[in-house]
Amino acid sequence: MTDTWTWTYQDADGASIKPGSKDIAGFPTQSDAESWLGESWRELLDAGVESVTLLHEEDVVYGPMSLRAAQ
Repeated sequence: MTDTWTWTYQDADGASIKPGSKDIAGFPTQSDAESWLGESWRELLDAGVESVTLLHEEDVVYGPMSLRAAQ
């Protein structure tokens, strides 16, 4: 099994959404996942994502975390 870190995306009601081209297969490290989010949060917010949750494999690491707090 590979060591995979992924984000899930939620809309304003907390429902899971897939923000189009932002559907990333996964990251090899937590740092890579967090760096990507730091660069992409504005685009995600524009695509209707209000909050994100970080997963390691299938386990929740943290979240949901509002993207609006980053503004």
